[in-house]
Amino acid sequence: MAATTSSLPAPVPAPSRRRVLAGGAALAAGAVLPARADAPYPARPVRLLVGYSAGGAVDAVARSLGQALAASLGQPFVVDNKPGAGSNIAVKAAIDAPADGYTLLVAANALAANMALYQPAPFDAERDLAAISLIGRVPVVIAANAQAPYASIGQLIVAAKARPRAIAFASPGNGSTPHMAVEFFERAAGIELQHVPYRGGAQALTDVIGGQLPLIAVNALEALPHAKSGKLKVLAVLSPGRSAVLPDVPTIAESGFPGFEASVWYGLVAPAGTPRPIVDRLHAEVQKALQTPGMRERMAQVGGEVLPGSRDAFAQLIHSERQRYEKLVREARIQPD
Repeated sequence: MAATTSSLPAPVPAPSRRRVLAGGAALAAGAVLPARADAPYPARPVRLLVGYSAGGAVDAVARSLGQALAASLGQPFVVDNKPGAGSNIAVKAAIDAPADGYTLLVAANALAANMALYQPAPFDAERDLAAISLIGRVPVVIAANAQAPYASIGQLIVAAKARPRAIAFASPGNGSTPHMAVEFFERAAGIELQHVPYRGGAQALTDVIGGQLPLIAVNALEALPHAKSGKLKVLAVLSPGRSAVLPDVPTIAESGFPGFEASVWYGLVAPAGTPRPIVDRLHAEVQKALQTPGMRERMAQVGGEVLPGSRDAFAQLIHSERQRYEKLVREARIQPD
C-alpha cells in the first residue's frame, strides 16, 4: 500500500550546527520553545522517547533515525531514554504527552507484548497511540556456549527430546522478545527447554559464555562480538533471510522450520490524536530516511534491516503481534519480571 501524503509547506532549510546544538541543549534542559500556531511543523525540537537504556539496539536505532529526521526537517530530534517496567514508563510518557507531534516514541515488540504480560493492561497501544512507521527489525538468535554438545538446531532438538526440560536457556528476562521467541520455537519444534530469566542480556551472556548455562536467546547485536571471538556458537537466526552480520549462520527456516520468524522490530508512534498532517509528514520523512545509505548501514551494524512500509501495515503489525503474544502468554502462563 502506498504511503499517505499530505499537502504541507516545504521543510525549512537545514539549520546550522550551532543552532542544532543550542536547540538540543535547550530541550534537554527542559525548556519549552514556543512556536507560532501557523508555523510549519516542526517549529521547535522534537523529543524521541526510548524505553531502554542508552547504548542498546533500540537507542542506536532511535539516534540514527533522529539524525536523519533532523537533517530533513530542520529541527533537532533529541533522544530521551526512560528505561524501566519493560518500557512501560516510556510508553505511558508518550501517551500522556500533548498530541502535537513534539513527543514521539521509538517502540519495539514490548509495545504489543506488554498489554498481555501486565495485568491489568497498562495501556491500549491501538487506542492510545498513532502508528507512524515501522523502522526495521533485528533477528533473535539462539546461541550455545563453545563447549555445548550441539552445533545446530537439529542437534539441539534431538537432545531436548531425549531430555525434556533438562536443557536450560538464558534470556534477558521474563516476557522479553528473545524469551517469547524461544517459547514460540519450542511449540513449533515439539520440545521443552528450561527458561532461566536474567535482568538484561549482559549477565545472561556472561553466564552462558562461562558455561553455567548451555544456551541463550538474544538479539543478533548482543551475540555478534562473542560469536566473532568464538565464545558463542550461533545455532540459528530467527529471521526469514540470513543476517548480514552473521552470514554463515543458517536461518531457522533453513534448519527445518519454514515460515517461522522471531525478530525484534522497531517503529515510531505518536500520542493518539496527533494531527493527521503531522503524522503523514513524519511517515513520509521516515520512509525517505530508510532509503538513505546511512540509515541502512546503521541498521546493518546492529544486525538488522530497514523495513519501509505504510502506516496501515505498521498498525496491522501491532494488532497481529498483540494477538499472537496474548495467546502465548495465556498458554505458557508467562509472568513479567
